[in-house]
Amino acid sequence: MRTQVFLTLLALVFLSAPAPAPASAQASRASSEQAVLSPGDSVRIVVWRKPEFSGDFVVAPNGTITHPLFRSVQVGGLPFATAEANVRKFLTRFEENPEFVMEPLIRVAISGEVDRPQVFALRPETTIAEAVARAGGATEVGARNRVRVVRLNPSGEQEQLIVNLTDPTAGYGRIPVRSGDQIIVDRRKSFMRDFLLPTLTVIGSIASLGLLIDRVGRNN
Repeated sequence: MRTQVFLTLLALVFLSAPAPAPASAQASRASSEQAVLSPGDSVRIVVWRKPEFSGDFVVAPNGTITHPLFRSVQVGGLPFATAEANVRKFLTRFEENPEFVMEPLIRVAISGEVDRPQVFALRPETTIAEAVARAGGATEVGARNRVRVVRLNPSGEQEQLIVNLTDPTAGYGRIPVRSGDQIIVDRRKSFMRDFLLPTLTVIGSIASLGLLIDRVGRNN
């Protein structure tokens, strides 16, 4: 009888235990926690039952939040966990145990041969391939096998990555974006447009010049 009771209690413990989060959700949370916001990035804050504190707010040049209520809260240049703690400390002025969600959104510019070139505020776990998709994807003449990513390395120097989005096994396409990334989808090269037509134009110009010289020679 005791054994049966023990087994029943053990089963209840396992059933009541929370299921482990999917690997993708864990990776997403880890990426957000490691994010460091820079001026021009944004934070999305949702405070329970306080809409006046909720919204998407840009990080100011001094690292604070560009909102009258949050302008004294430092979030830029800090680990995201520290930034979140600063927001929590501020909100305790108005409520003892504030319930809120805070999400980092980093600034990424996508241009070139895409349908909607613009600057996007993206979650830190967004991959380069997903970022291009957010811009409407590459156009018909976009070179999906040659997408340039210009970013700053940890030393503050500019570097360029070449990403092939046509190869699903290529690792670069799955690399997360970084704050300040510039993603450029180049125009696909065409033999007719890029080589043959310019050559014919040059040949035509030379022929026209030759006729002009011949005409001038005859008049003289």
